[in-house]
Amino acid sequence: MSADSSYPISPFLDAWLSHDWTTGVQTEDLPEREFLTVETENSRYELTIVCGRTGDVLVRGGEFFPYTTAARLAGSSLGGSLLKLRGICIGFRMEFQTHERSIITSRVRSIVVVSGVDARPAPQFC
Repeated sequence: MSADSSYPISPFLDAWLSHDWTTGVQTEDLPEREFLTVETENSRYELTIVCGRTGDVLVRGGEFFPYTTAARLAGSSLGGSLLKLRGICIGFRMEFQTHERSIITSRVRSIVVVSGVDARPAPQFC
């Protein structure tokens, strides 16, 4: 890349600023062991919140999580460098981190919080 290369940031910032933030969830607002299903353009993901404050989750779904895997939900993005930390937002791509790699999903189409899946008391993970 040459020193004089530049990319317009305006479209990303306009989309970011005009986004309806009520169409998503923040992991820190969810209790431990909360269960979510997230549909993206290409896959379905099942997430269990382990520690919402840190974004630690158990995730299953898509090509990279065929079985339940411990991961950290870094957040959601529009594909650029802006990241909604620990958030899952309609129209955004979820970004997970595992021990081996970072995974970026296709765009989120729906989020369903399934309360009461596990009635046992949640252990203290964080």
